[in-house]
Amino acid sequence: MLNAYLYSNCSTCQKAKKYLKEKGIVFTEMPIRETPPSKQELKRMLDYMDGNLRKLFNTSGMDYRSQNLKEELPTMSTKEAIEMLHSNGNLVKRPFIIGEDFGTVGFKAETWDELFD
Repeated sequence: MLNAYLYSNCSTCQKAKKYLKEKGIVFTEMPIRETPPSKQELKRMLDYMDGNLRKLFNTSGMDYRSQNLKEELPTMSTKEAIEMLHSNGNLVKRPFIIGEDFGTVGFKAETWDELFD
C-alpha cells in the first residue's frame, strides 16, 4: 500500500501524481493539509531520511518561516518535531510518499525512477 500525501494547489504534487499514474502505480491520495501523515509514518520517513528532521519540513512554506523554525528546529527534540508535523500538514515537505518499506519527500523523477523501476 502506498500513501501519497499531496496538496492540490502544489504544482510539484501534481507532477508527482501524474508520474505515479503514468507508471501505473496504485496509491491512496491523502490531502496533506487536512490529513497530515501519522506519527508512525513520520517516524518511518525520518528513518528513510537518515534521521535528518529538516528533510521532513516544508522549509519554503510560510508556516515554517512564520514560526522561525530555521532557528528552532536544531534545538527541538525528535518527539516535538514529529508532533508539530503531525498537527500541521502545512509544515510537511510534499509530496510525502510512503510505502511499506520505503518513503521519500519532494519530487525528482530521477530519484523516483530508482524507487519505482
